[in-house]
Amino acid sequence: MVTKQPRKQRLAIYSAPLHARHKYLSAPLSRELRSKHKTRSLPVRKGDRVRILSGDFKKHEGEVVKVDTKSQRVQVEGTSVTKADGTQVPSMTKASNVVILKLVEDRE
Repeated sequence: MVTKQPRKQRLAIYSAPLHARHKYLSAPLSRELRSKHKTRSLPVRKGDRVRILSGDFKKHEGEVVKVDTKSQRVQVEGTSVTKADGTQVPSMTKASNVVILKLVEDRE
């Protein structure tokens, strides 16, 4: 991007088409994958095994169930929050707050 203004940076991110937002969902790779693939991060995909680095579910490991490019969040298996009425709601985590431990089979 050309500009440094935060408002224009946010506008570019929020008005980007969904196929371009896929790149914004990149997460760092584990040390083993980093040396194997010679890259620091890759976009998260459904089926990847990840570990959450921050938040209520810190150190939780699970498989990515859903990737939401619109809200730039990922849903990890086994992370859900109980609402006041007792219903379970899946918890969404930012992609930058997870580390990829194992890639889905077709990417290895």
